[in-house]
Amino acid sequence: MRLENTGIEDVIIDLKPLDHLTGKHAFIRAGQWDYERVTYDYKIGSKEKNITYYIRIQGYAVEGDVDRGNAVIKLLTPLLGKHYYPHGVEYGENENFPENLVERANTLVSKVSEEIAQYKK
Repeated sequence: MRLENTGIEDVIIDLKPLDHLTGKHAFIRAGQWDYERVTYDYKIGSKEKNITYYIRIQGYAVEGDVDRGNAVIKLLTPLLGKHYYPHGVEYGENENFPENLVERANTLVSKVSEEIAQYKK
């Protein structure tokens, strides 16, 4: 599910402050990057058996290199996904997300967006 109008989509920001701010809000980049793209995930546990939710913030380098740490990143529309063990994460519009989860996801991304606004280019 796309989390529209959070204020984060199309923001351009240097990688280092982006890593810091997303980490401050418990979004993890870990090994989810390559030379041109970054992905930050926020994991939300569920009482449902074998189900975990993820809020995903993605972006791609408009200049520089993620590996070298000098990238300038353009952020995309964040996503809310549902992980089905062992199959993977689904972000489709046909997924059913609890309303309180969608509100929580929008709130978390909006908090990150507010802080990123200080650093955007």
